[in-house]
Amino acid sequence: MDIIQSYGLILIIIAVVFGFLMAYGVGANDVANAMGTSVGSKALTIKQAIFIAAIFEFAGAYLAGGSVTSTIRGGITDPSFFVDAPELMAYGMIAALLAAATWLIVASYFGWPVSTTHSIVGAIIGFAAVGVGMDAVHWDKVGGIVGSWIVTPMLAGVLAYLFFMSAQRLIFDTEEPLENAKRYVPFYMAFAAFMMSLVTIQKGLKHVGLDFGTANGYYLAFAIAAVVGLIGKFVISRLKFDPAADKKMQFNNVERIFGVLMITTACCMAFAHGSNDVANAIGPLAAVVSVVTSGGEINSSSTLAWWILPLGAVGIVIGLATLGARVIKTVGTAITHLTPSRGFAAELSAASTVVIASGTGLPISTTQTLVGAVLGVGLARGIAALNLGVVRNIFISWVITLPVGAGLAIIFFYILKAIFG
Repeated sequence: MDIIQSYGLILIIIAVVFGFLMAYGVGANDVANAMGTSVGSKALTIKQAIFIAAIFEFAGAYLAGGSVTSTIRGGITDPSFFVDAPELMAYGMIAALLAAATWLIVASYFGWPVSTTHSIVGAIIGFAAVGVGMDAVHWDKVGGIVGSWIVTPMLAGVLAYLFFMSAQRLIFDTEEPLENAKRYVPFYMAFAAFMMSLVTIQKGLKHVGLDFGTANGYYLAFAIAAVVGLIGKFVISRLKFDPAADKKMQFNNVERIFGVLMITTACCMAFAHGSNDVANAIGPLAAVVSVVTSGGEINSSSTLAWWILPLGAVGIVIGLATLGARVIKTVGTAITHLTPSRGFAAELSAASTVVIASGTGLPISTTQTLVGAVLGVGLARGIAALNLGVVRNIFISWVITLPVGAGLAIIFFYILKAIFG
């Protein structure tokens, strides 16, 4: 308790620095994954993707990031083990932030798409299990989180397959693909808008004092979706096409329409990612701030300081802008060849999966979700459409991430423990 009172401000400052560094790593790696399909399909340039992500990542993190933050902050470890030594919680969370941030920045520099969720959860498990005791970890909750890493890529893959096949059936395999694209693409845009607005209304706006209730929330989300769909229909109607074009040219024009749709899904994916993965950066920071400001009192849940969510959101945006292009290129072009229609299916299914997980407070891996979605799109065209060597390397990077995060956290934990005595 004396350490918390004596070094509390220093611990918070260190946690803020490392929390920002972690958010930077999340932006450089995971946001790049989220925007990779848009860039890879050439629907957006890297500069346009960064601009869109800057707005919607910040909005998702600030408006809808609180639910998952509570899981990262107090759901993985048992707070009762830190009651007599609250400084161990502070050391551990700071060590976890530095460990995960270090690995993410290294991986981003080399263009490796790794999981930020793996990194921070592995780091927290590492310091708690080795530095405190195996019983300090909520292994049942960890099991649920690990299970989500298996279920969510499969769910995203299935959704992506269904979205892609629906577009094939309704548009590409018809006699008039161009006319059918004009007819059906606005509905896809409306669905993307519905998913994004629903989580904002149901989860996010409560953080700013607005609570519409469940029924009214759905009504409002439907209204927003309808407006977006009508706007999409208007924008698509303004695109100029040659009515006498052959079928190949019609397919190219359809892809142009899906390019418009990809802007909507890119916004949706950026918002969904911000709402889920900001927790990886600020959850441990929130735990440190809570322990210090309460004078060493350990709570499994506490009020989130107003400045923590914006800090994480800003760090994510800066990380994407300065180091994100490397991973964007890996995800967008290396796994399978993406067109706007394929990228749309992958991105919308991944966004839907992440939004669902964020609403339930489950810290899934956006990397695994998006890769699962891209694999689903690729498999719809056959196994030969996938670059299996790249897929293998990505899977290996996922396996490596967990132990690296845990190992670094253990080292940093003992260094902090030695420094503060």
